[in-house]
Amino acid sequence: MKPADTKIAFVGLGLMGVPMAKNLLKAGYALAGFDLNKDVAAKFADDKRFQFVSSPEQAIQDADITILMLPDSTIIDSLLWGSAGQSGIAEKLPKNSYLIDMSSSSPTSSKENNKKLAQLGVKFVDAPVSGGVKKAIDGSLSIIVGGQKTHFEELSPLLGCMGKSIVQVGDAGAAHAVKALNNYVSAAGLIAVSEALNAAAEFGLDTHVVNTVFNASTGRNNTTENKVENFMLNDAFNSGFSLTLMSKDVQIALKFIQDMNCYADLAQQCVATAKEADQKLGKGADHTAMYDYVRSQKR
Repeated sequence: MKPADTKIAFVGLGLMGVPMAKNLLKAGYALAGFDLNKDVAAKFADDKRFQFVSSPEQAIQDADITILMLPDSTIIDSLLWGSAGQSGIAEKLPKNSYLIDMSSSSPTSSKENNKKLAQLGVKFVDAPVSGGVKKAIDGSLSIIVGGQKTHFEELSPLLGCMGKSIVQVGDAGAAHAVKALNNYVSAAGLIAVSEALNAAAEFGLDTHVVNTVFNASTGRNNTTENKVENFMLNDAFNSGFSLTLMSKDVQIALKFIQDMNCYADLAQQCVATAKEADQKLGKGADHTAMYDYVRSQKR
């Protein structure tokens, strides 16, 4: 699947979608892109191989690959299968083309979408990403892939334009399951670190020193290594990933764990904490502002 011979439809050009699409353009792919925010078209003004179109239906015309980078499964399912009297795009996708869902979607929805799309002759792959905007820009995202092995092998060069670590974890839906669980573990770590540092501060300890100890000990995690000094203790709270999205992610994980009939007490508490913090801090709050929320709570 050579870039020069491959047309891509890219639906969802938000903070992550724009740099991901730009890396595909750099690799020589031609893109037809769509987003509800028409202003994003200006970000591609200098890219001759990019065409901003007026609808998803127009984007997928003659597309070899359709990439979705959208907020959640509800939006994706509506786009594919229709809602409120509007028809979906699924039946208009070219036969034998690929649909790659790179969003943070529901594992069960993805598994069902794979079955339904296969009946239409469309090959489905779930390929959610991890790493945030910074890694989306430099093309070093971690990409988790679910789907048939042959599909994974064929798409690996394309995914390699956007990511550095590309791992197949199982059949369709498996990648979204792993991504949801990863996001839950990450969120749980953020909340735990926020509570621990707040208690340390109340005791009169230097939180910078405390975090140094965490990083040299068993408490080390992604938050202690990458977020505490850069975004939390300096009150910057500007990592580029919203608390609203974190809240959504842990809700997806909780539902998945419950669907598997597994113990989920900590996941339930993480969801409750994330929801409350999101409501209290308001629209646009960064997920690292969880530390600010924890500091504001008095017992």
